[in-house]
Amino acid sequence: MNLNDCHNFADFRRLAKKRLPGPIFHYIDGAADDEVTYRRNAAAYEDVDLVPSVLAGVEDVDMSVEVMGQKLDMPLYCAPTALQRLFHHEGERAVARAATKYGTMFGISSLATVSAEEIAEIAPGPKMFQFYFHKDKGVNTALLERARAAKFNVMALTVDTITGGNRERDLRNGFTAPPALTPSSILRFATHPSWAWNFLTKEKFDMPHLAEATRGGGNTVSFVSHYFSNLLDQSMNWKDAEKLCAAWNGQFALKGIMSVEDAKRAVDIGCTGIMVSNHGGRQLDGSRAPFDQLAEICDAVGDKIDVICEGGIQRGTHALKALSVGAKAVSGGRLYLYALAAAGQAGVERALGNLRTEIERDMKLMGAKRVSDLTRGNLRWR
Repeated sequence: MNLNDCHNFADFRRLAKKRLPGPIFHYIDGAADDEVTYRRNAAAYEDVDLVPSVLAGVEDVDMSVEVMGQKLDMPLYCAPTALQRLFHHEGERAVARAATKYGTMFGISSLATVSAEEIAEIAPGPKMFQFYFHKDKGVNTALLERARAAKFNVMALTVDTITGGNRERDLRNGFTAPPALTPSSILRFATHPSWAWNFLTKEKFDMPHLAEATRGGGNTVSFVSHYFSNLLDQSMNWKDAEKLCAAWNGQFALKGIMSVEDAKRAVDIGCTGIMVSNHGGRQLDGSRAPFDQLAEICDAVGDKIDVICEGGIQRGTHALKALSVGAKAVSGGRLYLYALAAAGQAGVERALGNLRTEIERDMKLMGAKRVSDLTRGNLRWR
């Protein structure tokens, strides 16, 4: 199997599994507890049917949207995810270049493996900085100013990781970041020589924002769970989010909103966007899927704030269903991370290209010339 054989999400996942050592693949692939929410995130879209319109004259389709002040050529963007150079040595660089090629937004994490400054040089288009709220308030200020200086367009505060989820696959597989050299891990590396060669011979694995934030420029933290459980501020509250929003003084989103009440409070504190998200099922197992919760949130605040549906997107039809409910755009992590692991920049480009083609074709089949033509009138819940 190679990149030319990858026509959909499942194909990229299979190739990523072939290319990556087990612990690293399962870090992407896994979720919390029994992974019920993870599975539901994608399955939720199958409970709604599309009802197309015909004879709509759809030779020319406009897929562009404006999200949090950013003009995107398609209604899908790459959500920020951590540790990308673990999955492929190009990491965030590959995602930045691929997103730029397709005229869409992408985000980098506080736990990125390429600096905000370098990403700013690579990608002139819309960029999001994902922010974790640390106990050390000086660190928070430094990260905010670093993103501002690098001219990131959107700041997204993640609010659903007040502590790390119970990711049992990582415990079973002994996942660490950076990977620890043990007899077991060396064997896994040896059975994936291409990945191991790149990891060991390319630039040293590093998390530049995290090094500054927690070690004063020293070594990275060995366990991601340690970062979430010990370095983030578990006392973070709405006043903290409001102060951060005011300090950024620009396009500001909360990532991880799942209730109507929280969506309304996001509006009240001055946010311009919210990501309806459960962190890919990696935090609270048993929580609702974003798509299941989307309608009531859009009904409550969709005319006041940009609502993004994040999670479970594997097909163009999934995107169309979320847009029809009222989301301004959709986003996801795994939808491009498997492709990154499979083939670097070329993989991400192919994944985004596949989804763009699906969205365009499916809009034509739905009789929609523009995204605003997609409404709940085209949906039927089973």
